[in-house]
Formats: sequence, C-alpha cells, structure tokens
Amino acid sequence: MVMDSPEQRRKRKRFLKPTNFSPLRHFPPVRSLLYCFGFFVFFYLLFRRHTSAFHHVIAHSRLSSLSAFQMDPVSVFSKFNELPQFKVEDRVSFPDHVLLLVSKSTDTGTEIGNRLKCVYKSNISDSDSDLDNGVRKGRNPLSVEEYNDNRFLVRCPLPPVNFSSLITLQQHGLMIDTTEDKPVNSWENLAYEAVLDGNTAVVFVKGISHRQDKESDPKQFSCHFGLGDWKTGDKFMLTTRALTAAQEVVRCMLPRSILMHPEKALGIRATVSFRMPRIHGRSHRIFLPSVAKISTSKPTTTMKKHDLCVCTMLWNQADSIREWVTYHSWLGVQKWFIYDNNSDDKIKDVIKNLNLEGHNITRHIWPWIKTQEAGFSHCAMRARTSCNWVSFMDVDEFYHFPRLTSTITPSQGSLLTLVSNFTSSSSIGEIRTSCHSFGPSGLTSRPKKGVTVGYTCRLQSPERHKSIIRPDALDFTLMNVVHHFHLRKGFTFVDVDQRVAVINHYKYQVWEVFRAKFYRRVATYVTDWRENHNEGSRDRAPGLGTEAIEPVDWRLQFCEVWDTGLRDFVLGNLVDVSTGVLPWDRSL
Repeated sequence: MVMDSPEQRRKRKRFLKPTNFSPLRHFPPVRSLLYCFGFFVFFYLLFRRHTSAFHHVIAHSRLSSLSAFQMDPVSVFSKFNELPQFKVEDRVSFPDHVLLLVSKSTDTGTEIGNRLKCVYKSNISDSDSDLDNGVRKGRNPLSVEEYNDNRFLVRCPLPPVNFSSLITLQQHGLMIDTTEDKPVNSWENLAYEAVLDGNTAVVFVKGISHRQDKESDPKQFSCHFGLGDWKTGDKFMLTTRALTAAQEVVRCMLPRSILMHPEKALGIRATVSFRMPRIHGRSHRIFLPSVAKISTSKPTTTMKKHDLCVCTMLWNQADSIREWVTYHSWLGVQKWFIYDNNSDDKIKDVIKNLNLEGHNITRHIWPWIKTQEAGFSHCAMRARTSCNWVSFMDVDEFYHFPRLTSTITPSQGSLLTLVSNFTSSSSIGEIRTSCHSFGPSGLTSRPKKGVTVGYTCRLQSPERHKSIIRPDALDFTLMNVVHHFHLRKGFTFVDVDQRVAVINHYKYQVWEVFRAKFYRRVATYVTDWRENHNEGSRDRAPGLGTEAIEPVDWRLQFCEVWDTGLRDFVLGNLVDVSTGVLPWDRSL
C-alpha cells in the first residue's frame, strides 16, 4: 500500500473544503438534529405516560384512544387540556370493594359517574402483548359520589382473579394520573377522617382500639399533621400530644401554627401514631396510614339553632325513609343529618324530593363500614352549632305517644314539646326513651301503608333505649355505644315514662326486608350475623344462626302483645280525609 505524503493530504483537504455555494450549508448541524430528535422523543414519552395503562384504572366510557390519535396533534392536546384534571390520592381495600379518593382541579359536574369505568390490568404477563398496556378488563363503578375538600369517591368492585387492585385514572382514553407509588391501604388500620373542633383536632382511626365503651391511655398516642412520609418524616410534619382516646376517636391539641391560622389547616392530612410496649428496653412508635384530611365542623352560614334535629346512619333505606321523615317532621323534627353508608338504591333521589317538599335534610357521604359509633360522634360535632337537641335513632324506629290516641285531640309537635321541657335545665343532657321490638305480625310482604300501620304485634318487654342528647353536654371523648353518649361532669340523663312516650322499633320485619341485616351491620362492635361469634347476643335474632335462611314460622315470631296504638293514631290523624291516602303512600 502506498502512503500519501503530508503535502498530498493538505491538498486534498483544501479541495474538499465546502464553499459558500455547497448544498451542505442548507442543512442544520448534526448536534441540532440530535436536539430536535430528543425533543420529539421527550414529548412522545410524556404523552405516552398519560395514555399507558397502569395496573388498575378508571376509564371514561367508550371513546377509545384510537379516535384521539386520528385527530391532529393540536386537537389532541386541546382536548386533553379541556378534561377535568384528576388525581387518585388514596386507595382503600374493603372486604367487598376498593375505594378511590380522587382529587379534582376543575369542576367535573355531577354527571361524571355516568362516564366512569373501573379497569383492571392482568397480573399474568404476556410476551405478545404491549408491555405498557397489558390485558385490561373494564367494569362499571359501584358508585361515584362528591366528597369533601374538592374530592370525590369512586367505589370499584373487587378485582377479578389474576387482576391487580392498584388504581389510577383514565379519561377518554387519556391517562391523566399515574400515582403508582402509593399502595392500597387496608381498612383494618387507617386514619380515615379528621375534624377541627375548637382548639383541638379530632382524628377518626380504625385499628387502635377494640374495646367498646372504654377509654384508652392518651399518653400512648400522638397526632401528626402535614405532608410527607409519616414513617420517616422526610417532609413537613407537626406533632402534638393526644388529650383523649376512646374507641375510634382520638382528640389532640392543635399545633400552634394551625391554631393561629385554622383556615389554612383545611385539607392538611392528619394521622395518629401509638407507642408499642418496650421490648429489650426499647420502645418504638407505629404510624398509621392516613386518608384523612382536616375539615371543619362549623356550619357554612350563621343561623338560629334548630330546637330538635335527628341523626342516623343508613344503608339502602330508600323504601323506608319517606315514612320515617314525614312522620317525625309532624312530631316536630326540624333538621336531619343522614349519614349514607354506601347505599346503592335511590336514596339520593328520595332525599332530594323530600327537601323539595320542605324537609331540611343533609345527606353526608360516610363510606367507612362498621363505624356507626364514630359516625355518630362526627355527627354530634357537626350538630353542636346548629341544634339544641339531637336524636340518634334508626329509620325503623318511631316515637309513639300512647296518650295521644285517636279519641284525644293530638298535639302536632309532641316530640319537640317533650325535649323543650328540658331545654332550660342546667343538668339534663340526655333524654332516654324505651324501645319496644315489633315482629312480622303475620305478614309475608311489605305493608303497603308503611310500618306504622302494618306491624302491630311486639315483644312484651322493652329492649334497650334510644337517646336525644344535648350536643354541648357531651363528654370530651365523644364516646357512645349507639344507644347513648357519655356526658360531661355536671350533666345527667332522664328516663321518659313509658306512659308518656316509647319507641316502636320495627326490628323484625317481613323476611325480604329483614334478611338485609345479614349483609352487614353498621355498628363497630357488633358481630356480623354471618360470623359464628356471639350467637347468643341480644343484637342477633334468636335462633337464626349465621345463614340468611327464612325460618318456616318467621311471620309468627316475636309476637307476644298486640299493640295497635301507633297504627290507630296514624290512621286517625295523618290520613288525607278526602283521599284516604297517608303522606308517605308509595302509590303517590
């Protein structure tokens, strides 16, 4: 091989050097091409991040991502910017569903639930499938509800076999949230609500106490406020000591910064930690995961207090609530707090219609199962600034005044009159009324004129009692056992004479209604009837066991005394004389 001399190489360079007229001058440098290529790759990956599936997603109905890609890029990004911006903040796993707490940055409207789907990604890898998308399966959500602090709740069915339970959000085929770093929280150990109450914060926590009607040592607990990792304290976090701890309610001092500016505390996450016993001379603190954000118990407007309010927690009582509200409104109830515990019937529409008829009803979404005592504590705080007295009872319980028979001119507002007699008292904080439990009374189907007219046979002796309480007389712990609350020092209760008032508790109704009790009990410390625990408890129906199988003589059970007092009163005083129709008649 002949090597070029240095002189020849210099000549060749001069010959190849481009002139001003060279076509290469019209092309950008290689570095610029690389920058442009990287820029487009970045936008491709960014857009793909918003369109890839991740584990378990919520998808708006049937507009596919393919149709989006058929538009020009400007239209795609324009449509994306017009969509409400969602973020799945938390996921909670319940025995029968998965709950998503989703924040929104724009107004989504109430129709959003009609366009959502729960989409699940397969856990089984498929080498032939797209690794980003995988195999997906879509299902309709069980419910979509507006919640507090600009959030809404989505309840999804449990994942199918071999599908993941992690969740993110998809709308019109476009992924707009990929919060894959947060695991699914277990409902067994979780801080789920937090409320400002004066100069304290009340945090509702599952899993810290399994003792009913018992206080815990508050020195073992602390509250934590802020943003970040509760376990490591990597980000901003404030800690205060607990003042009281009872059942699922922990009350703590507010941090000074929040106390000075309480309006800035709204929306801050709160949780509780507790100290474990010492092992080998060391103790450590357990931080509970939290989905709780601070809200306030104060009303949005200033108004005169109602004299008598009612609070209840219910599940799927759309067929019963109209009679219950209408009847007790006639007796003097002025305000209603309805804690809806995951109803999937038409309860929302029924409440809307009742409000249009002049009843003052607030429906509060309460997605936390088996937390009736905590829910009542929460309601007592909400009612304190707007109600002088609050009755806590179920929708199958009706006050009855035996002296108000059809032969005596009835007094509309009798229940309001009863509680007003104690308003001026400086020591009475609770009014207790005995309950009579009624049976099916020989019926095999729902009574058409309502429970007050249809069920007329009961047990002879009363079972338990229900209470009307004065909210500002409650103990600092807010502890209750559903039937009554603990009162502050200096306050006591009074028992109403059964000749003056009783509660007709239509507890054992026809089988098609009663069997729903086997699905779930709302009280925290009451065993579900499908579990073989405490089978002899008074909270169970005697002799039923753990399976929802109708006994052959169900219609005749729980019948010791025929009692037509309330039926006679209703037919004699509440029937429309021109039509013979009761105010809650289903035929209307």
